[in-house]
Amino acid sequence: MGLVSALVLPAMERVLARRELRQSVLGLAAVARNLRGRALSESAVLRLVVDPSENSYEVSSGNKVAFPEQIKITGVDGGEPLGDGASQFIFFPNGSILGGEIDISGDGLSAYRIRLESLTGRVVVLEDGPA
Repeated sequence: MGLVSALVLPAMERVLARRELRQSVLGLAAVARNLRGRALSESAVLRLVVDPSENSYEVSSGNKVAFPEQIKITGVDGGEPLGDGASQFIFFPNGSILGGEIDISGDGLSAYRIRLESLTGRVVVLEDGPA
């Protein structure tokens, strides 16, 4: 019984960690899609600020979300640099985005890339494989 526990418990921890990583990535992608939809429907310019140094993101309304400690924002490409490594992605009323890519990974787990496509406004999640 002890041998089975020694084999199963670490595997379960990895499965749960992968699940938490995926949920965090999909949560951020859903926020970006929601901002695009709101920018269209409200004819407003909205912002998503991604801050790798604080391992968090913040929406226009001031709601700040921090990722769990084991999940890291490993890179931000594009957007508008704000200093200290933070970047903002701007969502315009015509459906376009000041786009770019956000890389997120977990400790020894898969890495994901969220692509914010400038002209089309699409938000795409790509899995890059093990980090």
